[in-house]
Amino acid sequence: MNTLKQKLAAGKPAFGSMVFEFFTPGIARICANAGAEFVMYCMEHTGTGYETLKPQFALCRALGVAPLVRIPTTEYHFAARALDAGALGIMVPLVDTAEQAESIVSFTRYPPKGRRGAAFGFAHDDYQAGDVIDKMKAIHERTVVICMIETRAGLDNVEAIAAVDGVDVLWLGHFDLTNFLGIPGEFSHPAYRDAVKRIVQAATKHGKSAGYMAATAELGREYLGHGYRMIATGTDQGLLQQTTAALIGSWKKPSA
Repeated sequence: MNTLKQKLAAGKPAFGSMVFEFFTPGIARICANAGAEFVMYCMEHTGTGYETLKPQFALCRALGVAPLVRIPTTEYHFAARALDAGALGIMVPLVDTAEQAESIVSFTRYPPKGRRGAAFGFAHDDYQAGDVIDKMKAIHERTVVICMIETRAGLDNVEAIAAVDGVDVLWLGHFDLTNFLGIPGEFSHPAYRDAVKRIVQAATKHGKSAGYMAATAELGREYLGHGYRMIATGTDQGLLQQTTAALIGSWKKPSA
């Protein structure tokens, strides 16, 4: 069971954290203690491999927190290996078309619904015996598929991507999107603000959720107000650096 997927399907908000740097034994518990319902581990920008992530997935699942992973690209072996290692969902960057989204979904489904290779009695099914038909059905029902909308092509095709059966979340890749729109880092630009609306409108129309990583409490509240329902904190190293800088800065100020 994946309560995260159930919440998203019901249109309820879900909150978690993105991990880029601190792949420590305690990070899953720390996030769970903070109220996270999911932890999204990033492979795309970190160089992190499956040997590091596999124990993280196990730790999350033991705590009832959904382990998710942002794979580096839209290729079968990244998606299938992440799921076999125990992830309950994948985030895929730079999704441009509905055809790409359909292919990504097929990586997460067993035949005849997809092309995922079958292996049972491994991490993804907790090394348990059991009927494989029941296992495949449960895996299909629990796996979260997140397509990142972060290019001009992805934005142009956002409705078609949202309509793909098996896609659960459209994730706003905010920085990359401004780059591809030719307005790097201009998050108040009308073109970006329009994209923010178009993504959530497409998700809502097709019964999907929209997602966003918020670096501050204010941004999280803002995007919840826009209709985004899956919100992650991040980046982990950024949050640590900001908090540390604020504390040290306060100590350096002369006392009144």
